[in-house]
Amino acid sequence: MDFLQFSGVDLRVEDIRLAGSLELLAKQLVEGFITGLHKSPYHGFSVEFAEHRLYNEGQSTRHIDWKVFARTDRLYTKQYEEETNLRCVIALDCSSSMYYPQGRHTKLHFSIYAASALTQLLTRQRDAVGLCLFADKIEEFTPVKSTAAHVDKLFTLLEKRLRADTTPGKGTRVAEVLHEVAEKTHRRSLVIIFSDMFDGGNEEEVFKALQHLKHNKHEVVLFHVTDHTTELTFQFDERPYEFVDLESGERLLLNPQEIKDRYEKELAAYHANLKMRCNQLKIDFISADINTGYFNVLQAYMIKRSKMQ
Repeated sequence: MDFLQFSGVDLRVEDIRLAGSLELLAKQLVEGFITGLHKSPYHGFSVEFAEHRLYNEGQSTRHIDWKVFARTDRLYTKQYEEETNLRCVIALDCSSSMYYPQGRHTKLHFSIYAASALTQLLTRQRDAVGLCLFADKIEEFTPVKSTAAHVDKLFTLLEKRLRADTTPGKGTRVAEVLHEVAEKTHRRSLVIIFSDMFDGGNEEEVFKALQHLKHNKHEVVLFHVTDHTTELTFQFDERPYEFVDLESGERLLLNPQEIKDRYEKELAAYHANLKMRCNQLKIDFISADINTGYFNVLQAYMIKRSKMQ
């Protein structure tokens, strides 16, 4: 039985899958997150939408809420949707490499659960959210809205992708997709990316695409999704394995111990370079391990959101 560890609660993924409700799982993850906030250093974050802000001297008195002033004897200004609500696009990599490792908790499964929880949290705060599903091209790109019907559509799309079988040979073109996302997305939005960032060694083009997002005034959070145990630290038993490239289909038979040191050095260098370039662009880079819970994902979003207010 698969379990999701979250804030001390075991969520049985199979039970929720059988119940047919990804939204139920997302709600449980968010409730666990909110409970966990009280035990974290970030307990001061608000997870409720604020309709008013304290009036500051020098502001226009046009939007002062006089009814609130009558009740509280304090001046507050009304905040309208365009002024207060965050616009967010969640871009989710659905290429074949995201179906690693085999089983029911792949990198794609992790990303879908995380995206669902973020959608639920955004909705709870009355923020507007859209979804971009991509591999070698954009496969789904929804509008950015906050209506109940729209959010239902997002969960339907995520649920459908969660249940879909692996499509072998589906490559990744992160750079091309992100350039398109930069142009399609309303300026000054938050773009959250879930990807293993395997783009055939096309690193410079990926960095140019990330720079394009920033040039268009978007805030960006990149969750670099990997199985840390096997993909970063290359922990395998000392015996021959056949490694299969899920995107190209290329096969390689070898003993992992023979290349472990070289592999770890090259991956560490790639990981460090990706993180450094993101830092240079002022992009939040989070190394997301599929073997851990979702608290860090939601917390990273809340930190970013608090900085944007």
